[in-house]
Amino acid sequence: MADLLRWPKALLAFALVGLNTAVHGTVLLAVALLKLLLPAGWRQRPNRWLAAIAEQWIGVNSALIDLFTHTCFIVEGGEGLRADGRYLVLANHRSWVDIPVLQKVLNRRIPLLRFFLKRSLIWVPVLGLCWWALDFPFMRRYTPQQLARRPELAGRDLEETRKACARFRQLPVSVMNFVEGTRFTAAKQEAGGAGYRHLLRPKAGGVAFVMGAMGDVLDAVLDVTLHYEPGTPSLIDLFTDRVRTVRLHMRLLPVPEGFAGADYAGDPQFRQRFQDWVNALWAEKDARLASWSAD
Repeated sequence: MADLLRWPKALLAFALVGLNTAVHGTVLLAVALLKLLLPAGWRQRPNRWLAAIAEQWIGVNSALIDLFTHTCFIVEGGEGLRADGRYLVLANHRSWVDIPVLQKVLNRRIPLLRFFLKRSLIWVPVLGLCWWALDFPFMRRYTPQQLARRPELAGRDLEETRKACARFRQLPVSVMNFVEGTRFTAAKQEAGGAGYRHLLRPKAGGVAFVMGAMGDVLDAVLDVTLHYEPGTPSLIDLFTDRVRTVRLHMRLLPVPEGFAGADYAGDPQFRQRFQDWVNALWAEKDARLASWSAD
């Protein structure tokens, strides 16, 4: 009977998530329109309302996960988190499930998670405009051929990151970065895992730029390790109740001395020091995932 009900329950869950997104998205966009109509000196005031609407949307989605699945969430660490803090959140990237999982575990414990998104995602129905209203930075990705024809495009992403960090300095924020840059697969791991068993090679440049631009106002780096049992699930796996366990380990780390204000692109010594720091985090994360996989 449980197998017979699995798909109807999943379809109902997705329908309710869609309805929740439409309702909260409409309210959020109405507040965003009000923000645009306000005088320039008043436009920061609705930001708290926008974040509260997004947190309520996440809260309902999280309740739907609890209602429609038997997934066990095991959360380790995270003591001392503050809803009014400023954090750089670093995590490994296993699946599209990572985002609702992180939102569920961290909602209202830290400020709203904000991601650096591909520019094309602004066209996602409802969500694209919501991300724009919530000041999510949209980044363009250029191919090597485009950069070869127009070398001046190479600095555009850094300029967008600089503008986003300038806005983030003015409000409680959690800047989310999946340091591997893409979701983990066995093929990607084999092609460029750099010796890691359960992770891809970390890409340090984007993290270093955020750290350099905001390190002096960050309360901490929140290092998160994600693991699923079984395997690497999809959103369909989640809502068809095929994910037995989600396990997260969280730890707060100080911003290393000398990282704030440093120039990753122009200072080779700092670049090596930063890469060594990220690689050490990733080695510890890989060992933790190996121990979990052996349990």
